Amino acid sequence: MAGVAVHMIDDHRLDALAGSDRHQGVVAAVDAGMPYLTLDDVVQALAEPALLLVLDGVTDPHNLGACLRNADAFGAHAVIVPKDRAVGLNATVAKAASGAADAVPLVSVTNLARTLRELKERGVWLFGADAEADEHLSTTDLTGALAWVLGGEGAGLRRLTRELCDHVVGIPLLGTVASLNVSVASGICLYESRRQRSLRT
Repeated sequence: MAGVAVHMIDDHRLDALAGSDRHQGVVAAVDAGMPYLTLDDVVQALAEPALLLVLDGVTDPHNLGACLRNADAFGAHAVIVPKDRAVGLNATVAKAASGAADAVPLVSVTNLARTLRELKERGVWLFGADAEADEHLSTTDLTGALAWVLGGEGAGLRRLTRELCDHVVGIPLLGTVASLNVSVASGICLYESRRQRSLRT
């Protein structure tokens, strides 16, 4: 079907191919995912102001997968992650992303601070998300070229990352929780950016 070879195999072999017994009875072997893209590749190909998601130290693959889903859903042009002290693209991330890992470029960078400075030089505004921020999401202009910068689980934005942001913005919360999961926050921030842009067109 569709040029894909299908092989029936026993449960033991299926478990071995999947690396566990949690595979729902199907394993696919693919030659490659998305082609490797650099930040330059992404930015130079844009036909509209940049909308990027930068994740500073996200270590949970389920969170990264959910962030990729959000990026795809709200039209982010790429997700940027550091190579060290963060999760990269793996099978768990791909499964949690539900196909978004094949649609949204995941750019892994050696030096996140340098990358943030390069984005600023390209005219991309950096918006950090932090529960303690004085600036609120609903009153912030998000219509220009921008990158949302979100911190990892628990620790949030690192000091240097926060200092590099042009704005640090909070999501107003009405309940008893003090903060949101990074994937939930990324979805809200990207949605608000797209909502504001749609009002300008």
